[in-house]
Amino acid sequence: MIKYPNGKKISGALETSPHSTSNRGMELESEINRSNEYYLSSKMAVIHKKPTPIQIVKVDYPKRSAVKITEAYFRQASTTDYNGVYRGRYIDFEAKESKNKTCFPLKLVHPHQIRHLKEVLYHGGIGFFIIRWTSLEETYLVPAEKMIHFYQIAMRSSIPYQWFIENALLIQGNYVNPVDYLKVVDQLYFEKR
Repeated sequence: MIKYPNGKKISGALETSPHSTSNRGMELESEINRSNEYYLSSKMAVIHKKPTPIQIVKVDYPKRSAVKITEAYFRQASTTDYNGVYRGRYIDFEAKESKNKTCFPLKLVHPHQIRHLKEVLYHGGIGFFIIRWTSLEETYLVPAEKMIHFYQIAMRSSIPYQWFIENALLIQGNYVNPVDYLKVVDQLYFEKR
């Protein structure tokens, strides 16, 4: 059981079923992790998935080799999914997946993530979102400043697909580097200098 900071209990939160939304984003996350491994082994960048901070409360010790966490709390809301260094610059980004074909639900972007990325930009870091449209099999890099602006002025609960066509860049990939987002980062932050 996991307890959120507001005291809400979620039983079975560590368990997943094929029909639950708890695995949403896991395919994209897995592919980004593979790309990050490629970047690291190629000496291009050091970018890692951030762990979610939890406080372990109860542990079951049926035997020494089979320790099981039975109750934990999220210490605080996590910031974003990934951070690291590329070409001497700090990088921080959030990855999201949506099955929708026409719009991206803004409820998937949380206020603490917007605040965090604003701070990253303020201090000269590179911040962005990687958004996967699973039904369209397309993945986009959205600069944080564009997502933040839309988030702050939005008079709606979603971002239309067309907005991504106009404000984001499509990320290509291959088997070895499935989400080659650094190619887009080069275009946006290094080639225009």
